[in-house]
Amino acid sequence: MKAETSRYALIAITLHWVMAALLLFMIWLGWNMDDHEARYQLHKSVGILLLFLTVVRVIWRAMNPPPPLPEEMPAHEKLASHLVHMAFYGLMILLPLAGWLLVSTSKFKVPTVLFGTISWPHLPAPDFLRGDLAHAILENIHSKGAWVLIILLGLHVAGAVKHEIGGEEGVLKKMLPGLFGKVAPPKTARGYLRAFGTAIIAFALIALIPIAGSGPSDAAPAESAPVAEGEADNLSPNWTVNYEQSEIRFTGEYDGAGFTGTFGDWTADIEFHPDDLAGSEALVTVRTATADAGKKLYNDSLKGQEWFDTNTFPEARIRLDNFRETDTGYTADATISLKTELVTVPLDFTLDIDGDIATLNATTVMNRKAFDLGQASDPAGTWVGEDVTVTVTGTASRN
Repeated sequence: MKAETSRYALIAITLHWVMAALLLFMIWLGWNMDDHEARYQLHKSVGILLLFLTVVRVIWRAMNPPPPLPEEMPAHEKLASHLVHMAFYGLMILLPLAGWLLVSTSKFKVPTVLFGTISWPHLPAPDFLRGDLAHAILENIHSKGAWVLIILLGLHVAGAVKHEIGGEEGVLKKMLPGLFGKVAPPKTARGYLRAFGTAIIAFALIALIPIAGSGPSDAAPAESAPVAEGEADNLSPNWTVNYEQSEIRFTGEYDGAGFTGTFGDWTADIEFHPDDLAGSEALVTVRTATADAGKKLYNDSLKGQEWFDTNTFPEARIRLDNFRETDTGYTADATISLKTELVTVPLDFTLDIDGDIATLNATTVMNRKAFDLGQASDPAGTWVGEDVTVTVTGTASRN
């Protein structure tokens, strides 16, 4: 009489079916994510999750060997089963790493935000991996490796079904306990803390890299932003901005839909005399890293090198001068110093002064090409509209 077949531990069973479902979902995403930002980000998120679940599974398997294969299974089939499993583990590590490196070396510099919440760093890579040839090789490894994984998945399923319906004792019941006859409980499992703890600590350390790199640095910026003529002139501010009731907002278009955001930290020194416009002037300083477009992916993109490059250029400066009256209010020349560019645009505004309180509504339109924003990934404005509207609203009190 045959002994009862021992089954896998609950952790192994859970990891098996969760990872199987995620792999099938990843295959579908890979075929259906072109020109779809949300699916592209989800593909990266699930890939990183699978990478760390594989780490858990490898450590767990090393500490909790699986039940033996049926004794009546031929030796060559046992070897094939073993090789398929090892290839699975290898590919489940290689493919996410190749995808991670592919994103890290892409010229498009698209950030990775796991499940819309966690900023994930790019892998450091030497310059030779950033060329077109190296990028094509990585892309082939990632895409062709996925097809190898699909083939292995088919062999794995076919083998499990064959042994379940064949003459020898099946193996599927070990992974589906309680559904196919009697199975003995697994031996006492061990290594929970080591398997999950190792993966969680590794994940946390990597996830902390963007946070550690986003803090203030004592190092000087790599380049200095240009200074507008007369910017260093001494102002005699006669108005104090009420920042709680004021904001700088930007709006534009991304992928056919509008987006809007604000800057959380800025200051303004204002000297404005309605009866002496020639003697009026203002200097606004904006901390560009505080841009909030309402979505973490957008915020991380704005901080990147091809957009605001906040690590190198933490501030943008706007000098307002040459004030004139118009039929609807006022206009001024806004000389904007952003990254390495210095561009002057008109700023139209209305100003209602009631005693010592002034209420401002101002608008200007900036062309992102003029400031070298997003010119590596989207120079034609296919995704992000070329024009961005900036509005400034708020109140100030007379000193």
